[in-house]
Amino acid sequence: MAKNLFEQLNATMTHREDVSPGLCIIRVESDKALFPFEAGQYCVLGLPPEAERVQDAGEEPVLDEKKRKQMIRRAYSISSSSKEGEFLEFYITLVQSGGLTPRLFNLKEGDRLWLGPKATGLFTLKEVPEDVTLLLMATGTGLAPYVSMVRSDILDERTHRKIVISHGARYSKDLGYREELEALAARHDNLVYIPSITRPSEDPGWDGETGYLQAQLSDGRVEELAGVELSPETCHVFLCGNPSMIEEAVEILTKRNFTEWSRQSPEGQVHLEKYW
Repeated sequence: MAKNLFEQLNATMTHREDVSPGLCIIRVESDKALFPFEAGQYCVLGLPPEAERVQDAGEEPVLDEKKRKQMIRRAYSISSSSKEGEFLEFYITLVQSGGLTPRLFNLKEGDRLWLGPKATGLFTLKEVPEDVTLLLMATGTGLAPYVSMVRSDILDERTHRKIVISHGARYSKDLGYREELEALAARHDNLVYIPSITRPSEDPGWDGETGYLQAQLSDGRVEELAGVELSPETCHVFLCGNPSMIEEAVEILTKRNFTEWSRQSPEGQVHLEKYW
C-alpha cells in the first residue's frame, strides 16, 4: 500500500524559500495542466504517512491502521496569482506535532508530493462590490490569500479602490512577502501595507507598528494609518488566520454595525477564514 501511495504523487515542489525557522514559501508544479482558481481560494496538498518528517519536528500522534494506509492531506490557501498557469505557491508554517507540515518541511526542490484536483473556497472577492474599500487583515500565513489577490487583478488601475493589507506576526523576520508588498504599495497609491509585530522587546531593530491586529482595529490606528473610515456602507473586511484575532475583530466590527458575509447573508461585509 505504501508503494501505491507514493505512486499517486502527481506534482513536484520546484521552489522553496525559508522565510524564517518554521515558515516557508513553496511552489508546486502539477504533472497535468493546472486547474483554474479564484484569488482567495485553497487547495489540498498531501504526502504518504511513510514520507520522512523534518528532524526538529515534535512527536506526532500514533496513526491507526486505517490512517497508515491513507494519504495525509491538508488544505492550504494559494498565494500565487490566479493568472499564473505554471505553478501554485503556498505560504506554510510548521506545526511541530502535525501530520503533514513536518513532512512538507522535509521536502527539497525536486521532491514529489500530491496535489488535489481543484481549488475551492468562498474567501474571494467575487461577491464584493468593486467600489468599496478592502481591509484585508491577517496573522501569520493567513496572509496567503491576500497575496494572491494583489498578484491577480485587484490592483487594476481601472478600479482605483483603496486596498489595505494589515499583517501581524510575532517578529519582523516572520513577515513573509514583506518586501514584495512594500514594493507594490510604493507603486500603487491605492494600496496600503501595514506590517506589525507583537514582540517588539525581542526585536530591537523594529520601528514599525506593534500589538495585536484587533487592538489596532479597536483604537482606530488602522483607519489612521490607512487614511480610511471603517463603515459598512463603504468597506468590506477580510479576516484570516488566528481564530482569537478573528473572534475579537468580529466583535469590534459588530459594534460598528458590520455583519458577517455568507451565502445566506450576502449583504454582509465581514469575510472570515479561520486557519485552525
